Order: sequence, then structure tokens, then C-alpha cells
Amino acid sequence: MTSGQIFWPVLAAILIAAAIIAVGARAFVAGWRNFVWRIVDLIIAAVFIYAGALKVLDPVQFAHDIDHYKILPWTIGVGLAFYLPWLEIFCGFALIFRLFYRGALSILTALVVVFLVATIAAKVRGLDITCGCFGHASQNWSFPAHLALDLGILTALAALCYCSVARARANASPTPMS
Repeated sequence: MTSGQIFWPVLAAILIAAAIIAVGARAFVAGWRNFVWRIVDLIIAAVFIYAGALKVLDPVQFAHDIDHYKILPWTIGVGLAFYLPWLEIFCGFALIFRLFYRGALSILTALVVVFLVATIAAKVRGLDITCGCFGHASQNWSFPAHLALDLGILTALAALCYCSVARARANASPTPMS
């Protein structure tokens, strides 16, 4: 096994564990919980910045990876191959710098959901594809490894969305007057 085959499934397990701990652990002090959420933010941001950067370096290969799904016409796939990596990078930086934070979370969640649906649809249709998520590094991954990573990222994004909304509601609730 190569280090890439071990790293990403382990990362998915860590993301799932961090999301479960952060959501279910009400006993944590608020500052500690915020620290855990920030770590999850940074991990998700790093994953998308890394994945986007690899695709920016080879957009033609990414266009071929998109075309292998046999869902979109070639011209649309080429356009997406040049657009989506930059969107992933900008959303990753938005998570790091907390600019347009909820918008970035929403976009990244939608991207992961669309990718999961496309991957499952391709598998059901019998297509043997590589996702292209991490360039050539992800070409030899098995379908369960892809699924585990994507579900881990989706779980972490959903947990971050939930916490962001809960934090906004807590900040917006009026404080009782004395």
C-alpha cells in the first residue's frame, strides 16, 4: 500500500470522528469546542485547496475525468474543469479567513453532494472511473475509499453548517433585560 492509499481513508475517519465529537460533546467548554471546530474548518479548507490546486495544474486531465462520468457534454465538462478548481480554492480560503463563510460551506456541500451522486450513478451504470479529485494521486483508489472520503467530508461540512447556523441563532437571540 502506498502512503496515499492509507492517508485519505485515515483522514476521512478523523473528519468523521471530529464531527461526531464536536456535535455530541456538550460537556466540552465552549472555547474547546470552538477550537475543535476551527481545526475541522482548517482540515476541510486544506483538502479543498489542495484538491483545487492539483486540478488547476492539469485542467485537461480534469476535463477528461469529468467526461468519464458520461453525464455532461464535452464542452461543458471543459468549462467546469477550468472553473471548479478555482471555486474549490476560493471556498477553501473563505473557510480559513471566515469571509463568506456560510456561502463557502454551502457551495462546498453542494459540490460534494453532486459528486457523490455522480459517482454512485457512474458505479450503478458500470463505469469504471477515477474521480479526479486529487489528480493522479487518486487514480488507484477503490470505490469504497472514494465513498468513505466523500462521506467523511460531507459529514464534516454538514456539522460545520449546523454549528454555523446554531452560532448565528445564539448570537441573534435577544438577551433578557434585567
